[in-house]
Amino acid sequence: MNHYVIETHNLTKKYGEQTSVSNLSLHVQKGRIYGLLGRNGAGKTTTMRMLLGLTKPSSGNIRLFGAPLSGNEKNVLPRIGSLIEAPGFYPNLTGTENLMIFAKLRGLSGNDPIRRALSLVNLPYRDKKLFSQYSLGMKQRLAIALAVMHDPELLILDEPINGLDPIGIAEVRSFIRELSAVRGKTILISSHILPEIALLADDIGIIDHGVLLEEESLADLEKKSEKHLHFTVSDIHAATAILEQTLGIHDFEIQSLHELTLPCGIAETGRIVRHFVENGLTVSDAHLCEETLEDYFKRITGGEGIA
Repeated sequence: MNHYVIETHNLTKKYGEQTSVSNLSLHVQKGRIYGLLGRNGAGKTTTMRMLLGLTKPSSGNIRLFGAPLSGNEKNVLPRIGSLIEAPGFYPNLTGTENLMIFAKLRGLSGNDPIRRALSLVNLPYRDKKLFSQYSLGMKQRLAIALAVMHDPELLILDEPINGLDPIGIAEVRSFIRELSAVRGKTILISSHILPEIALLADDIGIIDHGVLLEEESLADLEKKSEKHLHFTVSDIHAATAILEQTLGIHDFEIQSLHELTLPCGIAETGRIVRHFVENGLTVSDAHLCEETLEDYFKRITGGEGIA
């Protein structure tokens, strides 16, 4: 028996002739943070809108909490908190007053849910500051407070750190992680900011032009990312001659007048450095380079960076 909170099979959305999402099969496990990575326009938001019943799929199906979404919306959707577009908060009301209105609309009784939600995102309860005076980071935190106010089991967050300053990003990151680690929430988070997803997610899905190219744990993805040795030497021609003639290594790349790289595992760094030095070369740098998530993204999408 699997423990997928979200499972889609060949999920497809077409707008006329244009395919926004194509045969998408996602698997989001209970209690984990799943990062859906892709450039703007890759199909992330459309996917999330389909998961929330806001957009009807052209074909394929969606299972949430083990049950089909279609026909079970009234049972399934209240168990989800979401941040897709900016909520329509009233600028002339405080954060607490805004949440009170939404709480009434959702049938939540008492002030405890509001107090808990604000506490979770480090916003004060019943302060006098109006929403119009909030910083962008505070507005984003209030939006997440709204998403978690009814204590959902699953959170679907579309670009929750978009536009935030570094302090705001760190704050949002810490309580998203806390929601998962301490409160056991399952979280699907989309982003085009790869370093942030690398710090947050347990599992990664890479979507490009509506197609899911890769889906696996971050740990497995890191094992697949390429590693190579980088050397900076005084004489590149002498260095390549030593690699080829003395060490029998032909799989290397010259990066500049003094730099070259070769795949990890071909030879020990110390052995190469020793041969270089014994032949009169100065080695000013020798280190292991690991491919970043952004490098990996570029490699498998065959394209430019993600932003």
